[in-house]
Amino acid sequence: MELDDAYANGAYIENADAFPPRWAASAEDFRNSLHERARLDIPYGTGARQAFDLFLPEGTPKGVLIFVHGGYWQAFDKSSWSHLARGAITHGWAVAMPSYDLCPDVRIAEITRQIAAAVGQIAAEVDGPIALAGHSAGGHLVARMLDKSLLPAAVGERIKMVLPISPLADLLPLLRTSMNQKFKMDSAAAVAESPVEMRDRYPAEVTVWVGGEERPAFLDQAVWLAEAWDADHVIAFGRHHFNVIDALADPDSDLVALIVN
Repeated sequence: MELDDAYANGAYIENADAFPPRWAASAEDFRNSLHERARLDIPYGTGARQAFDLFLPEGTPKGVLIFVHGGYWQAFDKSSWSHLARGAITHGWAVAMPSYDLCPDVRIAEITRQIAAAVGQIAAEVDGPIALAGHSAGGHLVARMLDKSLLPAAVGERIKMVLPISPLADLLPLLRTSMNQKFKMDSAAAVAESPVEMRDRYPAEVTVWVGGEERPAFLDQAVWLAEAWDADHVIAFGRHHFNVIDALADPDSDLVALIVN
């Protein structure tokens, strides 16, 4: 369809097929290194994919970072991203990573509700401030968490920082992609799920982060969200859609500093 190429990432990244197995291997190694500080498969709902992993620092956590993975709401689960917790854990933060059901088995709106349930359960597990970071479709999902209709005030008001990384913020263009055969969205559903349309939001700090080597459509999506929310906007030069998240694993990165400071 008209915008299929605009939203294609792997076709424009060298050796794109090598990234998923590399992520999975790094994630497994990191989980194994934490031993008892890795609590796996904690349920937040009734479905098999409605569970999260919780990675704990040494000592009492200063807060919790919740990372939500991407994959166009159609792919991956929590097990491929554990290593991205290294940066925040080094600074004394807990990190939680939920899985969720995927399209076409559920609609995007249901995934949003599932992530809200996960955030609520994680908030009950770890005291202190909450930071949310999500990549691509996960960037959409963490942005949606500031909608006051999704989270109770007792949870929403604990959110101090939201980092949509290469987010999908306006879903209307996706109606013009073949992916919508699985999303099954009409215009009303796309508007309802678009962060750029959200008005009644919790007042967390927001920084929209995007790679400088991203596809133009993702550079546009980042600008649209930053402008709609009057949020900070950072372009990570030299980073593309698949490696823009690597900074989360680096305790000394500017991305991690936004979370822990």
